[in-house]
Amino acid sequence: YFDVIAGTSTGGLVTAMLSTPNEKNRPLFAAKDIKDFYLEHCPKIFPQDSALFAPATNLVRSLSGPKYDGKYLHEVIREKLGEKTLTQTLTNVVIPTFDIKNLQPTIFSSFQVKNDPCLNALLSDICISTSASPTYLPAHHFETEDYINGKLREFNLVDGSVAANNPYSALNAAKWGLLGWLTSDHSSPLVDVFTQASSDMVDFHLATVFQALDSEGSYLRIQDDTLTGPLASVDVATEKNLEDLVKVGEELLKKPVSRVNLDYGHVEGIGSKETNAEALIRMAAILSKEKRLRDMRSSHGHVTQKK
Repeated sequence: YFDVIAGTSTGGLVTAMLSTPNEKNRPLFAAKDIKDFYLEHCPKIFPQDSALFAPATNLVRSLSGPKYDGKYLHEVIREKLGEKTLTQTLTNVVIPTFDIKNLQPTIFSSFQVKNDPCLNALLSDICISTSASPTYLPAHHFETEDYINGKLREFNLVDGSVAANNPYSALNAAKWGLLGWLTSDHSSPLVDVFTQASSDMVDFHLATVFQALDSEGSYLRIQDDTLTGPLASVDVATEKNLEDLVKVGEELLKKPVSRVNLDYGHVEGIGSKETNAEALIRMAAILSKEKRLRDMRSSHGHVTQKK
């Protein structure tokens, strides 16, 4: 139903879950199952230390290496995705990462891999890379081989959204030294400032394009930009916080459709009574209709046009 699915960081993992084929050549995960995956595995990916001196321990750890070793995350990803590679996805995907050795983005794309076989990496390596948020999880190194000439390509990758999940006050930030930028407000401000900017730019650019094409009704972005504290944190994986995040998502579906104001950058309502849930249903109907039309036009389609 989708021509392309894209995502970075945890969105890259969701992209792979929806596009990696299982033994029946169907998506590895149905969309409805992804929430349960996170509820089950997040507490083990980001184990919470409730000891009295946990803040001090985390601070020391953040100075000497990533906060988490990533071993459980890597095991789960490799178990779920197996030996599947980029060229085996059920539809086109785009998963950005950032190469810290070459200091430039590396984008694993179904479109680019046709011209650059070295990008045909294991989906597990791609997902481990795009989820490697600096200071939280270790950077990921791997190599691929060009099957045409046998040339090896080395990758040294971190989270592709390196570009603020949390809003920060300049009055507070002005007092931060190195430690403040690394550990404040249940998060890592230095990382947050880099990671949210790319998301905002994508939203701004897409909104501009759809407006220019007079197709604003075809662009739907569902996101809560008001999260603060533990809800906006990368790694607070307590049972309560995860349940609260689920509630945030459920409430978000009930809210009216909103769009970014291109003049001020704020997300605001568009004056429509349509909720995000209703908009998703409308979009799903459009996608379903489009797929049926394509099947009818294809000589290999499963739907035949009635005479």
